[in-house]
Amino acid sequence: MIKTVTKVGNSQGVIFDSAVMELAHLKLGDSLNLEVHSSGTITLTPMRPQIDAARAADTARRLIKKNDELFRRLS
Repeated sequence: MIKTVTKVGNSQGVIFDSAVMELAHLKLGDSLNLEVHSSGTITLTPMRPQIDAARAADTARRLIKKNDELFRRLS
């Protein structure tokens, strides 16, 4: 896909249309990590929120409790 650098206010930018946003699972306000490589290649990587250990443990406990019988049959 070819995009053109355009003027956006006092800056320059590349506009992502809704199809690109959907394909990349992005929404307005998402953070992106931008890397410029020695070859001049630019990589944009979405910064997905990390789940903290306490929240992950709580979610796992709720999942196990909710599906207790299923886990018993599978073991």
